[in-house]
Amino acid sequence: MTVMVRTWSYTRVLPENFISRPLRQLLTDWLIPSHLVHDLRINQRVLVNGHYRSMNQTVIGGDTLLLTFVPEDFKEPFPAVDPDSAATVSVIYETADLLIVNKTRGSKTHPNQPDERGTTLNHVAAYLGPDEPGPYILSRLDQETTGALMMTKTPAVVPIMVRNIAEKRVQRTYLAWVHGNLNGTGTFTGPIGRDLTDKRKRQVNGDHAQPAITHYTVLDHQPGATLVRLWLETGRTHQLRVHLAHSGHALVGDPLYGPDGRTALRLHCWQLAFPQPFTLDDKRTTVTAPIPADFSDFQLFET
Repeated sequence: MTVMVRTWSYTRVLPENFISRPLRQLLTDWLIPSHLVHDLRINQRVLVNGHYRSMNQTVIGGDTLLLTFVPEDFKEPFPAVDPDSAATVSVIYETADLLIVNKTRGSKTHPNQPDERGTTLNHVAAYLGPDEPGPYILSRLDQETTGALMMTKTPAVVPIMVRNIAEKRVQRTYLAWVHGNLNGTGTFTGPIGRDLTDKRKRQVNGDHAQPAITHYTVLDHQPGATLVRLWLETGRTHQLRVHLAHSGHALVGDPLYGPDGRTALRLHCWQLAFPQPFTLDDKRTTVTAPIPADFSDFQLFET
């Protein structure tokens, strides 16, 4: 695949109320990894008001910064993703850096084999076209889960957003139908580890369990099922599915942890709230993924 974009440049004007600090500290506060700060410094690819400055010099409100990244800055600057049809790609948010799509049910997030096609990542590669180096995956959803899936279009933003995710500045909110009658609000805190009896599964207090926190609020009831809003504070494998099943309220349609998988899984990543890269303010961008038309179709439910 021929990629025409060979550098990635970012221009940022510091706001007038910006608290002055050394240039190196600003780049660190922007969550740019130290090895990239090093590359920018030794190759003089960070300019302040059009001129190179020492990393120890102070930047102030009104200064214009230009950062330029090159492929050699990154381990994998051009991901090997074969493009597939873009017909199923539903973009719900897009900037020069970020892309969020509304993933369809039954579509894998990314390939597991070198030549695999048909995944959401393959479809997005076709949407972006041959002149874009991406996509670079940031979040993942299980194959049967629908909703907001975040990617970046440039490698420079990947470590910044990965750090935001790891440090819980990206909030993921889900909607789900669960079996039984759940009420009110609450929090599941059971640590999650591997299920040694089934390598596909995880379980509360399983092998090498790690802390896991899931908050829930009940929104609606139907016979035999409850609609809940779920907020992940951590991101363990199958966290929502494991916590809900352990509580006695497995996800409707969950073939692995639920009582019956004959209907479609009713789990939807409804909202993502996140900070923009190369910013310092506390503002969050919130993106909402439209809910599937059959999400509340109870004719499919086995109660």
